[in-house]
Amino acid sequence: MNLSNNTVLLTGGASGIGLALAARFLQAGSQVIICGRRADKLAEAQQLYPALITRECDVANVAERVELVRWATANYPRLNVLVNNAGIQNRIQLADSPGDWETLRQEITINVEAPIHLAMLLIPHLREQPQAAIINVTSGLSFAPAAFAPIYSATKAALHSFTLSLRHQLQPTGISVLEIVPPAVNTDLGGPGLHTFGAPVNEFADSVMARLAAGEHEVGFGTSEQARLASRAELDERFRLINNR
Repeated sequence: MNLSNNTVLLTGGASGIGLALAARFLQAGSQVIICGRRADKLAEAQQLYPALITRECDVANVAERVELVRWATANYPRLNVLVNNAGIQNRIQLADSPGDWETLRQEITINVEAPIHLAMLLIPHLREQPQAAIINVTSGLSFAPAAFAPIYSATKAALHSFTLSLRHQLQPTGISVLEIVPPAVNTDLGGPGLHTFGAPVNEFADSVMARLAAGEHEVGFGTSEQARLASRAELDERFRLINNR
């Protein structure tokens, strides 16, 4: 993938992995639009990187997704890259009280429904653009789930599966379909302090972007690279190790 001369729409771009990817697209010479739910976080990101274009949007909302695509394609007609990065992670015990399903359902909506919908909304536009690409950010937990985050793990497995099918179907269109498979990365995913043991976000982002630029279509890092290449027996062992901490 050529990282330069693109117009990139990146969801969940105000912090963490999303902001790290946005920064690298900017540094490579691309125009970058980030969207997120919190105006204050978007403003902080733009202070760090003044060239960023920001848009407040809750991708859990169908109407806001439709309006995001309408606004982006109308105002930035050269938009040619979608990065589906927005995601949330909840740690829940399934045997406990079911709690507020509407709150729990947001994990499915944001992590699976939104990227599928955004991809489908943008495909007609992307077909007309040079160097068009859809990049889905999944997880090493797509391959060996963490039982403490059962819905999150399932959503990322679903997005990985969708990415494979999307890549196959879009081969004749010229739209590249790429997948970034993060391990645990030191961000605030799931809440502050939960991933301090994870890989440094800048080290992760430098590695995966370099490999995408080299032409790879599915890229992990560290433990997630091991997971995506593992045999079934190795994945069973990974599951045991992850869930016996």
